[in-house]
Amino acid sequence: MALFTYQAEDHKGRQVTGLVEAGNESAALEILKEKNFQVYSLKKKSLFFNLGNLSIFRRVGRKDIVSFSRRFAVLVASNITIVQALKIIVAQTNNAHFRFELASVAQEVDGGVKLSDALARRPDIFSNFFTSVVRSGESSGSLSEVLNYLADEMEKDYDMMGKIQGAMIYPLFVIALMIGVGILMMTTVVPNLTSVMVETGMELPLSTRIVIGTSDFFQDYWIFLTLFLAAAGVGLSVALKTPGGRSRFDRLLLGLPVFGALVNKIAIVRFARSLNVLLTGGVPIAKALEITAEVVDNAVYRELISATIKEVEDGNPVSSAMNGSIMPPMVSQMIGIGEETGKLDLVLQSIIGFYEREVANTTKNLTVLIEPIVMVVLGLGVGVMVSAIILPMYQMASNF
Repeated sequence: MALFTYQAEDHKGRQVTGLVEAGNESAALEILKEKNFQVYSLKKKSLFFNLGNLSIFRRVGRKDIVSFSRRFAVLVASNITIVQALKIIVAQTNNAHFRFELASVAQEVDGGVKLSDALARRPDIFSNFFTSVVRSGESSGSLSEVLNYLADEMEKDYDMMGKIQGAMIYPLFVIALMIGVGILMMTTVVPNLTSVMVETGMELPLSTRIVIGTSDFFQDYWIFLTLFLAAAGVGLSVALKTPGGRSRFDRLLLGLPVFGALVNKIAIVRFARSLNVLLTGGVPIAKALEITAEVVDNAVYRELISATIKEVEDGNPVSSAMNGSIMPPMVSQMIGIGEETGKLDLVLQSIIGFYEREVANTTKNLTVLIEPIVMVVLGLGVGVMVSAIILPMYQMASNF
C-alpha cells in the first residue's frame, strides 16, 4: 500500500486536499471517485524510509478505540453533528494512522455515506461488533444513547483486561529474569567454575555431573536449541490460525488447573457483555450471537455459540444449547429465566457483575499464589547450584 496526496473538489464545490492510501494510482482514483471528489492532482508520496508504512506505527490499539468511543459518545450526546464530532476528535488524536482514517471517515460521512458503512470499510480498526452497534443506533434513532452504552462497556472490558495484564507483569518478569540468569549461568559462569574440578580428576557428585552436562549442552548446541525454539514458535503460530489447532489450544487452556478457571470466567464476562450491548442496541438475537462469537475470541465458546444460533433459528431458547456445555449451569439457568421473564438484559447485567468480581478475585489469588511458587523455584535453583558447585569446590579445597 502507498500514500497519495490529492487536490480535489467535493460534491459541494469546495476545494479539498489530503492523503489517500491505495495499492496504486488507479485504486486511489477509484476511492476518491466513491467520495464524489473531482480530482485535479494526485501524486504518490515517496519517502526514502517512511516509518508510517511499518505496521507497528499503523496499529490502532484497544486504548485508542476506547478513547475514541468515549469522546465520540460525549460529542454526539451534546447535539454536535457526526461530521463535526469526528473532526474535533481528529484534532485530538495522536495516532497518525488513526487520525488519517478518522479524517477519511468524516469526509465520507460528509459526502452522504452512513457512519456505520464508513466504519465497516475499516475492519482492521473497527470490529464487526463496533459497527453493528453503531448501525443499530442509526436504525433506531438513538445513536447517542447506544454510543454512550457502548463506550461504558468497552471501558469496563478494557479496565478488566488491563488489571489482568497488570497482575501478570510481576510474575512474568521474575520468570523471564530467572530463565535469563539460568542461561547466563550455564553458558558463562558454570564452565569457569567447573573446569578446575574436571581437571583434578576427582569423582564428582551426581548433581555436579548433571549441571556440567547441561552447561555443555547449552554451549555445544545453543544454535540448534535456538532454531528448535524458533521453529516451535512458528509452528504454534501457524497451528493457532487453523480451526482445529485453535480449538485444541483453547480446550487445553480451559482445562488448566487455575488458569483455566480464569480463562473461562473472562470468556463468560465478554460473552454476556457483548450480547447485552448488542441486544440493548436492538440487534436481533441470532445476529447478536453471531457477532458475540467473534468478540469472545475462544474457539470452544465459538462452537457453543454456533450451536446456540442453530437452536435459536429453530425456535428454541438460547439456554437450550448451553445446558451441559462448558458454560456453568448457573449461567445457562439464569439466561433461561431471563428469556422466560423477558428480562434477559437485566440477567446478563447480573452475570457480568458476578463474574467480573470472580475474575478480580481469581486474578488476585493467582498473583498471591504465583509469588511463593516463584520463590520456591528460585530457592531450589540456588540449592542445586550450591550442592553441585560450591560444596565440591569446598571439598576440593579441604583436601589440600
